[in-house]
Formats: sequence, structure tokens, C-alpha cells
Amino acid sequence: MKRRDFMTLLVGAAAWPFDAWAQQAARPLVGFLNSATAVQWAPFVDAFKRGLKESGYNEGETVAIEYRWAEGQNDRLPALATDLVRKAVAVIVVSGGTPPVLAVRAATRTIPVAFMTGDDPVEVGFVASLDRPGANMTGVTIFRVALGPGPLEVLRELMPDNAPIGVLVSPINPGSETHGRNIEQAAHTTGQRLFVARANSAGEIESAVGSLINQGARAIVITVSPFFISQRDHLVALAARHAIPAIYPVRGFVDAGGLLSYGADLVDAYHDLGLQTARILKGANPAELPVRQSDKLDIAINRKTASVLGLSIPSTLLARANKVIE
Repeated sequence: MKRRDFMTLLVGAAAWPFDAWAQQAARPLVGFLNSATAVQWAPFVDAFKRGLKESGYNEGETVAIEYRWAEGQNDRLPALATDLVRKAVAVIVVSGGTPPVLAVRAATRTIPVAFMTGDDPVEVGFVASLDRPGANMTGVTIFRVALGPGPLEVLRELMPDNAPIGVLVSPINPGSETHGRNIEQAAHTTGQRLFVARANSAGEIESAVGSLINQGARAIVITVSPFFISQRDHLVALAARHAIPAIYPVRGFVDAGGLLSYGADLVDAYHDLGLQTARILKGANPAELPVRQSDKLDIAINRKTASVLGLSIPSTLLARANKVIE
């Protein structure tokens, strides 16, 4: 090999690592903070990344993402949020209830933030209004679907004898309390007997469910809460042990053997969150970027579980379902 050819090859080889580094450095860095675990949120993260990719941001190629998971330990959230701020991320994506959003807001008032929330973001103080958020935060909310009395109406279709119903609430999540109140109000309007129990930890769930059953509840509604989603398998197992119908807030419970889920389509909502994040990466000002309201309803039914419970699912309800497990 001629010396000139050798030197050209050597210089070219040396240049590749620098080019690769330069390309990496040019990628925007997104921080992702969630109160739960990566395994529990995997379908939603995939939907989020799909929204990003459709907007031209493919993880590992045109965008980098730093993930932080609190794994159900909310006391870790402030440190995780501060760590992302120190990374000088271009935007922080935050989900998994109110506590992580509050942790990020305490850590920065300048870095753009895209949140996913089941709460009314105006009521809890995340934004000034849905149309004009007014600060460094915007995002996606599912509160119109997630916090409604729909699960109570579905139970009336399943159990038309006006059977007493229990509601499980998580006080650590404002959306769960709001959801519980909305169901109570709907029950009061129709004269439905209803009992409420609260659980703040995994250890309290079993006694809370037991208290509802002891009071006479013949079915249970699990309200919207990232904490309850993190306790999916535990809640499904309890319902099976007590042979009691339960309605859950998201489809994952039905995939795990639960009877029925009624709530917002979180996969669709996280796809919207990816789209919102991409808008910010392209220069949109969060203060002027309206909060997206995801109103898509998702109903899933497990007919195997219904059969075990001796329930016949009405054809009208089956027709409305997005997914039926035979």
C-alpha cells in the first residue's frame, strides 16, 4: 500500500469517531420521569416514542432519551428531577400522577416540560389555562374521560339489580379522589348504595378491599391512580380471591386477568404526548402551546373472567368494547 493511501485511510478512520460524536452531540436530549417502573409503563413509552418518531425524532438516531423511574417511591422524585435538570435536557417529559409533575416544577421553571396527567391541569395548578398554559409546562390530559362516572354505568349494565358497589380511592393522587367523588355523586343521583375505602400503600389495599366487601359491596370500582396501576397484579388477585367483579381504569388489568376496564386510552394519550414533545423540540413555546385533551375511550373485557364469576356480558357492552379476551 502506498504511503499516501495509508495516510488517507488512517485519517479517515480517525475521523469516524469524531463524526459519530458530533452527530451524537447534535441530538436533542429528552428527560423522561415517571413515578412507576419501566416494565409497567412499557406500552405507554412505546406509544410516546411512536409519536416522536412520526414527528422526525427517532430514539438513538435523531433524539436521545434519559429515563428516570421512581419505582413507586415518590420520595425519590425530587432527586430524579434535579438530576435531569443537571443533564441540561432540552425538555422534560413527566408522567405517573401529580407528585412527579410537582417535583419537576420545583426543580425548574425554565426548561420546557411536557406532562401527561389524569387530573385537570388547571385545577391542580400546572397551567393557567388549557389554551394558554402560561409558563414552561404544557402536555396532555385525559381527565374528561378518566375521571367520569362511566364505570358505575357499566356496572349497572353488568348487575342491573342495583347491587351495592365499593369504590377504591388512592388519597396520594388528586385525580383518584376526584374520580371517587364523581362516582359518588352519580350514585347519589340514582339512589345507588355505595361504599368508599382508601389505600395509600400496598399493605393497605387488602384491608381496604376487605372492608368494602364486609360492608356489602358486590362489585368494586378501582379509581384512576398510577399507584393502583403499579399494584395491578395484587388488585386482580384480590378480586379473584374474593370472587367479586371489579372494574379497572386501564386495559392492562384485563390483560392480567381482570374482568373489565373502562377509561381513557392511555396508548393514544401517550402517542399524543410524543407529538407534543416533538412540537417543543421544534421550537414551540410551552406557554403558548395548548394542552391536548385526549378524549378517546378504551373498554376491554375478559370473558374468561366473566365466566368464572358467573356473569353474562350484555351484547350491547361487548359491541362497545375495544378489546375482548375470549
